[in-house]
Amino acid sequence: MTTVEKILSAGQQEHFMQSLLEFTREHKAEHWSGLLGQFIETIVTADPQAVARNSHQYMWDMIRWSRHEDENGRMRAGLFNDELFGVDDAIERVVDYFKAAAAGSELGRRLLLLLGPPSGGKSSLAILLKRGLEEYSYTEAGALYGIRACPVHESPLHLIPHSLRPDFRKTYGVEVNGELCPHCRMRLEQQFNGDFLQMPVERIFISEAGRSGIGTYAPHDPTTADLADLVGSVDLSKVAEYGDEGDPRAWSWSGAVYAASRGMLEMIEILKVKREFLYLLLTLTQEKNVKVSRFPLIYLDETILAHTNLAEFRKFLQESENEALLDRMVIIQIPYTLNYLEEARIYKKLIASAAPAFSEVHLDPHVLHAAAVFAILTRLHEGDEKEADQVRKIRLYAGEQVEGIGRADIEHARQKMPDEGLSGVSPRFVINALSSAIIQSDSRSLTTMDLLLALKSAIEADARIEAKKKRKWIDYLVLARKNFYNRWVKEDVHKALFVSFEQEAQDLLDKYLDEVEATLDNRQIRDPMTNEERKPDERFLRSVEEKIHISDSGKQSFRQEVVRKAMGAYKRSEKFSLSSHAQLHDALQQYLFEQRRDVLRLVSSTSRPDEEVRQKISIVEERMIKEYGYDSHAAREALNYVTTLLAQE
Repeated sequence: MTTVEKILSAGQQEHFMQSLLEFTREHKAEHWSGLLGQFIETIVTADPQAVARNSHQYMWDMIRWSRHEDENGRMRAGLFNDELFGVDDAIERVVDYFKAAAAGSELGRRLLLLLGPPSGGKSSLAILLKRGLEEYSYTEAGALYGIRACPVHESPLHLIPHSLRPDFRKTYGVEVNGELCPHCRMRLEQQFNGDFLQMPVERIFISEAGRSGIGTYAPHDPTTADLADLVGSVDLSKVAEYGDEGDPRAWSWSGAVYAASRGMLEMIEILKVKREFLYLLLTLTQEKNVKVSRFPLIYLDETILAHTNLAEFRKFLQESENEALLDRMVIIQIPYTLNYLEEARIYKKLIASAAPAFSEVHLDPHVLHAAAVFAILTRLHEGDEKEADQVRKIRLYAGEQVEGIGRADIEHARQKMPDEGLSGVSPRFVINALSSAIIQSDSRSLTTMDLLLALKSAIEADARIEAKKKRKWIDYLVLARKNFYNRWVKEDVHKALFVSFEQEAQDLLDKYLDEVEATLDNRQIRDPMTNEERKPDERFLRSVEEKIHISDSGKQSFRQEVVRKAMGAYKRSEKFSLSSHAQLHDALQQYLFEQRRDVLRLVSSTSRPDEEVRQKISIVEERMIKEYGYDSHAAREALNYVTTLLAQE
């Protein structure tokens, strides 16, 4: 490790340690325990609204907390930032659901169902919400209290008798909802002789591993699935001890709905479960209670978030008896992203979490974007759109400017094609192909063409894809290469070559200005070589201007504008340089590129280039490495590829 690397490493370690200290200070939880009377006098009196929050309100406060400023005035990244990409609209709909549910609307009595294709982000969104709850519960703002030793960690406010709840509301301004669970009711009667003020209370912390505030249910074989997985069952080993199957202490409180009380229950692939499971969950959502044998209704306050794939949902829709169940669900689609820039961020995240051997392989700057363009093409509506229309749509969905099309046109296009993003290639498919390409690569460098070929092989080898779709998807690879990668790599070489011939470019600019001024002044130019006067070189001027689509009718106004800017720079005692006019800069860059194709052709020539040409090629490669994200292998491959393209033009 070099001295510079050691200094950087030490700086990163110091920054991380500082982040740890700040996190610890912010999340330093104050453990609290006491009797109900003390709880009311201290905790409730200090902030009754926080104590009386239901699960949806707690979730909403957690989401808001994640987006607010920290104690140092810095904005937190937000719960979903740097984790989910390209599904902002879906995330905002989820956030709006919690906002409305927390406000007391009927949405708080609905099951939230996330619907979308595999690997679209449904599970990731649920995981982020669970992790957010865990973290929030360790902060002062997220303090949560429960009856000590309660199997459902219920609110201590449930201990307040119904006859006293109106006075409690008048005194503290909050409503008490809910009933004591059978277990705590028996403890109150047998251990404390009904003196509810003596019931112990403690601060509780949400933990999925600790089965506190988070429950997760994943379906298994539907024929053997048992409701006990959700609501528990009689513990026969304890029946002999307590002598009664109806004794709450003889009941196994291990069901997922009890673990989720006060927080969130995640139901994975919910539509694969039996209908009786669904009715139980929807009753729990609607009425906030469950009914099990030998016990009265058990009050449970929890948010139920479920997710499923499109195939299961379509089957569910076909059964008419499911209409009542659908009516009690809030369904939010989580499609694949249609923005190739965001899709590439997904790949980058997945690569970063992969084995070090993969993350250490150098990728040229367009590998992930080209793969992402291909993936988006497979997700678009399969109509009779021409290739040019598909290219425009890809660019529009990525937020790029396309001449003649505005933001309203994009929204209209999306509304016309609501099924876009619900099918096609998943991020996993691309990452699998990328992994295969890395494994098969002899070098520690992967080019865009390497990955496109790996995707082609993956398509051809996948038995799940029908032959017609295989042909179409391979055509999409060609489209991604021709209409996107070719443009990107040529622009890189253009820019690198332009910088390498910077003096020539400045000379071209000076020549353009001389010719334009002579044209506008209607005078001749003295040729420095022959010392003879000649007319302005209109052919040269138009060959430059046409590179940026300046029409013949618009050339006069464009030239006048250039001269005005040049005169303005002269008056300010500044040099009119390549950076003084962006359009002219682009025009001269393309013009120079056309003029220096011979240098690029020498890259792949069998003959040995002379020293001057070799130095210029070396400068181009170095610029591509330093400025545009290539390594030496990828830069050389890119130059060879662009040379081949030039030979075909």
